[in-house]
Amino acid sequence: MNTIDPKSNDIQSRILASRAGLVGGVQAHRQTTQQAGGSEAAQGKSFIDILKSKTPEELKFSAHASSRLQSRGIDMTPEVKEKLEKAVAGAESKGARDSLIIVKDLAFIVNVPNRTVVTAMDGDSIKDNVFTNIDSTVIAS
Repeated sequence: MNTIDPKSNDIQSRILASRAGLVGGVQAHRQTTQQAGGSEAAQGKSFIDILKSKTPEELKFSAHASSRLQSRGIDMTPEVKEKLEKAVAGAESKGARDSLIIVKDLAFIVNVPNRTVVTAMDGDSIKDNVFTNIDSTVIAS
């Protein structure tokens, strides 16, 4: 019977030692990771979840919202877009799903979990309008 010697130069002994967890490498890394509380992947998070948590998803505009921006002559300046993104992040932190977000004289309906602007309105379109199917409102300043 072969004895397991992790310091041996014999390849078969090293393979057996590796399988038994007696040498460094993957087994040592696993033990270190477990002692330190584990990595995100070791804690059951998928690659997509980890990626999303590291890189905030950019705000998207639905085809309808893009059409409304164009037909109503709404200019999405960097300032407006930045305020809208901050408002969406704030709504997301509160658990909102569908929010009315008001930036200056513009209003946007945003599906917060998908980070998608569903529609956009300017000052004239906002007047005498009833907003339904929203669970929150954010007034961005």
